Amino acid sequence: MNHTPSAAAPERSTHGADASTGPSPRFSRQSAMAVLVCWLLVVFDGYDLIVYGTVQASLINDTGWGLTKATAGTVGSMAFVGMMIGAIFAGRMSDTWGRRRTILGCAILFSVFTILCAFAPNAPVFGGLRLLAGIGLGGLVPSANALVAELVPAKWRSTIATLMMSGVPIGGSIAALVGIPLIPAFGWPVMFLIAVIALLVVIPVGLRYLPETLPPVRAGEEAKEPAGFGSLLRAPFLGMSVLFAIATLVTLFAWYGLGTWLPNLMQLAGYNLGSALTFALALNLGAVAGSVITAWAGTRFGPIPTAIAAAAVAAVALVVLVAGPPVTVVYLMLVLAGIGTHGTQCLVIAAVASHYPPHLRGTALGWALGVGRIGAVAAPQVGGLLLAAGMGVNSNFLAFAGAAAVAAILLGAIGIKITSKPSTSVGAASNV
Repeated sequence: MNHTPSAAAPERSTHGADASTGPSPRFSRQSAMAVLVCWLLVVFDGYDLIVYGTVQASLINDTGWGLTKATAGTVGSMAFVGMMIGAIFAGRMSDTWGRRRTILGCAILFSVFTILCAFAPNAPVFGGLRLLAGIGLGGLVPSANALVAELVPAKWRSTIATLMMSGVPIGGSIAALVGIPLIPAFGWPVMFLIAVIALLVVIPVGLRYLPETLPPVRAGEEAKEPAGFGSLLRAPFLGMSVLFAIATLVTLFAWYGLGTWLPNLMQLAGYNLGSALTFALALNLGAVAGSVITAWAGTRFGPIPTAIAAAAVAAVALVVLVAGPPVTVVYLMLVLAGIGTHGTQCLVIAAVASHYPPHLRGTALGWALGVGRIGAVAAPQVGGLLLAAGMGVNSNFLAFAGAAAVAAILLGAIGIKITSKPSTSVGAASNV
């Protein structure tokens, strides 16, 4: 596979098959740097997503914008609306226009509009800026995962796809860590100015190292195998496409619901801001650990069986929180919830990347993550509405636990479907 780091027109390799059907591509220094850049951009993607949860209480109490718990949930959902748009269209764009252009365009978009959030004069403008940033945030992950899947040897594809997503909770952990000293000292706007680092440091490195590719196909294959959402929503991919999308939806409902509301929930439970952000840090560190643990387990046992177990662990951990356990147990359950919710999502992405042929990979990832963002959009609003209705902190934990349990059931259906008949996708049988 011939990758060039220039900004030349997208190329399709016509002299070899995808890594899953032919010799594995050599994992060169250029490829390693490209994977590192994609991972760093995913870290900033995760930071920009979770940062709203760290500043939410400040926006309600300190801005004079008139935000309530319910309206704060609506504002929090705006980024996820943008992510839904970005994930659906960027995945398709990366299959058509090239990974490099789409990745860098999305990174510039979310960095610029995240920085502008620091200067928002009111809640509507802030929400609009979060929506525009969300388009870039949502488009980056499927595009970056599609590129990385083409750069690494097939035997490492599932592992690297899972580890790539560790960037999301690492970014969230950074948001919680820096928020503890920075918000009291400088106020909430400084949290959004940190996106300057992505704009001025990481994106220029990406310009140097990201290759411009499109999924490799055999000569003449492009005309016979059309890409696009229509291909996903008809035989032989329809059933799996729907199941993957809904499983992603409920998983993201649990993960982003916790990410958005956990600091505020813990403050409502009687903890101060520093302690509440420490709980958020535990959740995100658990998610980082989950990325590593599930990468290993997914390689050994398969992404889908491991994802079923991870989703079940998350559901049980969140139910335990409802019982009001001692603080040490709370930390442990939040770590397990992070491992389970984010680990499940990592494994679903790995399974999607392996299940579909190369010319549909970016589109399939965009489809699953785009539909899945409906859960991310709904979660902040549902959390806020449950609190506004006086149902208490535990109602949120139960809602997110229920979503994780549904994810386990849907993933079980996916596993049954995969094992009941031979997969029609390239290399899927050995990877999913």
